[in-house]
Amino acid sequence: MIGQSLGLLRAMRANTAENWLEQRIKKYGPISKLSLFGKPTIFIYGPAANKFVFTSDSTTLSNQQTQSSRTILGDRNILELSGEDHKRVRGALVSFLKPESLKQYVGKMDEDVKKHLEMHWQGKQQDLIHEKRMELEQKGASPRQDLISCMLSIRNENNEQVISDKEIVHNVILVMVAGYDTSSVLITFIMRLLANEPAVYAAMLQEHEEIAKSKPSGEFLTWEDLAKMKYTWRVAMETLRIHPPVFGGFRKALKDIEYGGYLIPKGWQVFWVSPMTHMDSSIFPEPSKFDPSRFENQALVPPYSFIAFGAGPRICPGNEFARIETLVTIHYLITYFAWKLCADDSFSRDPTPVPTQGLPIQLVLKKTF
Repeated sequence: MIGQSLGLLRAMRANTAENWLEQRIKKYGPISKLSLFGKPTIFIYGPAANKFVFTSDSTTLSNQQTQSSRTILGDRNILELSGEDHKRVRGALVSFLKPESLKQYVGKMDEDVKKHLEMHWQGKQQDLIHEKRMELEQKGASPRQDLISCMLSIRNENNEQVISDKEIVHNVILVMVAGYDTSSVLITFIMRLLANEPAVYAAMLQEHEEIAKSKPSGEFLTWEDLAKMKYTWRVAMETLRIHPPVFGGFRKALKDIEYGGYLIPKGWQVFWVSPMTHMDSSIFPEPSKFDPSRFENQALVPPYSFIAFGAGPRICPGNEFARIETLVTIHYLITYFAWKLCADDSFSRDPTPVPTQGLPIQLVLKKTF
């Protein structure tokens, strides 16, 4: 029942999980069996393994999260769904998270970020689905004004609601949890990086100051402004490569599967891990070195090697949303503030990477909002 669960969890807390897995690879090779969280498990790694995990159809592998995740997020979120159900719900999420919708949110994010920083950095519980449904039925709301309204507005040819209320609730919870944890980790580690890398800070500051100078006072950032933040996003991608918010995950074999010359029995878990390819020196030379230039031409990054957002049909539908909120937040942080760390930069995984002592910083306000 216990198997290697405690060993892996201890390694994650100590930030040695990659070393723990590397020792398994040296001992047993790129495919090995173990017991994790009470279930027989197969661990696989490498670009081919990532492709297998993210592209297998619904008759081969299904999503499977731990019971604690299902309890928190619900059993109808897209991390649990497969086949047509996954395609249907993912399509509903993507319909809201595509550029036509996200462009409208750049200004909103701009306003919220500035308001938050001004309030906290410079010195109702309701039945929401019912409320949104009423707003839509009374024609008082746009289907694109928020995620719940968007999912409620998706109808079939008989004008019937395609996404159930339960699926809406579970996927809104997923979006809130996944959207917060992943973006907050990325922004935290970018701030940590910038405090330690003055050359990277200077290059990013120059990029953002040029954008700020080109805009009239009080004007919100636009989609076009974000497109100019190329160096900043390369820094973000390299940060995600070294410190991916999601360490790995599980799939469930729906039938006996032959992979790499081995048999994965029906019902077993398949365990995939992102840092193993991110930190593979044969894929990313000098993998411990922070080098944003790796992502100057993403076509040169081998397929299924960088999987911070997943890959293939399982790529995160919110990756563009994450890009927007990260770029907007960093824009105001770097143009309004300078900072230095007030603690060491050690971190552990719990299960996302968290600075061991938090991230206490000394802020210097460069200008007021």
